[in-house]
Amino acid sequence: MKVLATPPPSDFDVYIARADTQYVEREREPLEELYAQGYLPYSGSKHLQGIFYSARSARVVLPEFSLTSENRRIAKKFDGQFTKRRVPIAEFVADEAFYAFMLEYFKERHGGAAMPRERLELIIQSGLVSNCLIYQTPEKVVGYVLEIESGPMRHYWYSAYDLSLAKQSLGLWLMLDCIRDAQTAGLAHYYLGTVYGPKALYKTNFEPLEWHDGTAWSRDLSLLKEKSRSEE
Repeated sequence: MKVLATPPPSDFDVYIARADTQYVEREREPLEELYAQGYLPYSGSKHLQGIFYSARSARVVLPEFSLTSENRRIAKKFDGQFTKRRVPIAEFVADEAFYAFMLEYFKERHGGAAMPRERLELIIQSGLVSNCLIYQTPEKVVGYVLEIESGPMRHYWYSAYDLSLAKQSLGLWLMLDCIRDAQTAGLAHYYLGTVYGPKALYKTNFEPLEWHDGTAWSRDLSLLKEKSRSEE
């Protein structure tokens, strides 16, 4: 990888820049090597691909993963309620219904500037997404998950779901379902993205969780919660 001397441009409202963030350009290293060093894909520019940034990344250690009481509560609520298809991205058709569903979710959940259609199209065409998971009832789609997979890891990159089920914790169940799939597949780690701010602490519902402190992976969840709660 090559360290960038200056931060890349930010064309979309993706996240708050931090002074200690380092940006790198992927060269020939496998994706799992970048993830293992605490880097995540950067999707904030219209013209750049292969850029990663250092982050307070979180991952579940799959060989040791077991359900917590909260996991079991959520599983009991949604297990068996939907059909699921894991579609390789090369076979996935991103039609207007998909874009409408995803963009409406991000607009309602995060504001329209966070995920305009142009950014979503770039993500789909980035060459990083491996699979699109589609969850549905006989009547309608209730959720999509975009996953990255490389070697012994998967990354829950972006998801969107029926917000009428948000208060019932459908989003947490989708993440749980993907973690269980990855464990069944014999993978080593499932990456959950970043943990910044109190709203991201729902990711600590999965055990064992590790987070990258800028130097190494830590399991000190008390410190992680302290840092995140201070970032309101």
